[in-house]
Amino acid sequence: MHSIVVGAGVIGMLSAYRLAQAGSDVLLLDQGGTGREASWAGGGIVSPLYPWRYSEAVTALAHWSQDFYPQLGEQLLAQTGVDPQVYRTGLYWLDLEDEEQALAWAREQRRDLRAVAIDEVHRAVPSLRPGFARAVYMPDVANVRNPRLLQSLRAALAALPNVRIVENCRATGFVLDGSRVVGVHTSQGEQRADEVLVAAGAWSAELLATLGLQLPVKPMKGQMILYKCSEDFLPSMVLAKRRYAIPRKDGHILVGSTLEDVGFDKQPTTDALDSLKRTAEELLPALAEAEVVRHWAGLRPGSPDGVPYIGAAPGHAGLWLNCGHFRNGLVLAPASCRLLVDLMQGREPIIDPAPYAPAARLA
Repeated sequence: MHSIVVGAGVIGMLSAYRLAQAGSDVLLLDQGGTGREASWAGGGIVSPLYPWRYSEAVTALAHWSQDFYPQLGEQLLAQTGVDPQVYRTGLYWLDLEDEEQALAWAREQRRDLRAVAIDEVHRAVPSLRPGFARAVYMPDVANVRNPRLLQSLRAALAALPNVRIVENCRATGFVLDGSRVVGVHTSQGEQRADEVLVAAGAWSAELLATLGLQLPVKPMKGQMILYKCSEDFLPSMVLAKRRYAIPRKDGHILVGSTLEDVGFDKQPTTDALDSLKRTAEELLPALAEAEVVRHWAGLRPGSPDGVPYIGAAPGHAGLWLNCGHFRNGLVLAPASCRLLVDLMQGREPIIDPAPYAPAARLA
């Protein structure tokens, strides 16, 4: 079986990896370089920001992925020598307005999320600003150092004899045999395959529109900043008012993020920089004395309710989708890619695929 995967972010690369492991010959295409868009730009929290506010469809993917991430990190490190740094720090949510809903969700889902006294939080995170009144804590939440995860996936794919990666190759449409998709037209010529997977993130809708498929996925800009502090400055992730601070093992601190509906513009702005710095200093006052070492923007693949499209595309045999993960591409990637390849290979799926099925959701 020959497969083409369009898009080499975390979803495309991990899908290609799983397809290759299942025996397919895989051609992985990207309009730029591998892992340079939303997957690289995100924070890497291995949880939706507010998991209790999402549907069961997102929860099912998130739980499977969260449980699998440590194993994935170990596998990739062993295979490539590049450590994705799956770093379990726990996460504190501060002054939640829907705390009772969060705790009820945790009881129902049997997830370890608990209310904690605010003085306990300050003992655990001495750098936190005084003045917060309440907190809930999930000790098992990890973050993954997403640029390293992408490097590791790239190295794992490069080592497989049945995978070919072609960068700077833009897919512009599909090669058809009747209504069946048998390849893609690209900026480097026609490429043919038995099946084509679209995992092109925020660009997926433009490509599918060439077939008349209306995918309600659009770019949603997010901006982040990065500080460098001592390694013990922030021992846990903290989140308040939809903004968060994430510690890396080497003392880098990410603060994010904005949510902007501005099309495909991913230029960082001074307004966002100022807003993110204020957030950083409101959470962790000592950051007022720290230098912002980097500021960037990425484009999330926004979709209704954040539920991705995973499965066969309607009306076009040979065409598959794994896209529309919105803010949770890194969180949901292991489960999404395993589910997708289960469906493509005709295996028993890891979870019920119905909520993600494109045929029931696309015009």
